[in-house]
Amino acid sequence: MNIKILTPEFVVFDGEVSSVLLPGKNGDFHIKKDHAAIVASLVNGKIRVYTDRIDEKFAGKFTKENEKESVYSFRVKSGVVEFSNNKGIILAE
Repeated sequence: MNIKILTPEFVVFDGEVSSVLLPGKNGDFHIKKDHAAIVASLVNGKIRVYTDRIDEKFAGKFTKENEKESVYSFRVKSGVVEFSNNKGIILAE
């Protein structure tokens, strides 16, 4: 599935992931391939992307969370996610 993470200043990430874990108002939630369409608000926390690799142009914005699994995180203050048809856009601050 394809995920784009955008801030007002720059594109944080644009690529293929196996899943993404997001900080929602009611707790963290995981979006995986073929997830139902969703629009949700995000709160202060970490967006975690699960992917085999991150393109060099995006790597500097992420922290590698786990060496065993390919989990990369990006801290956000707030935002919104829209996901449908295995494509997601995350607008974050």
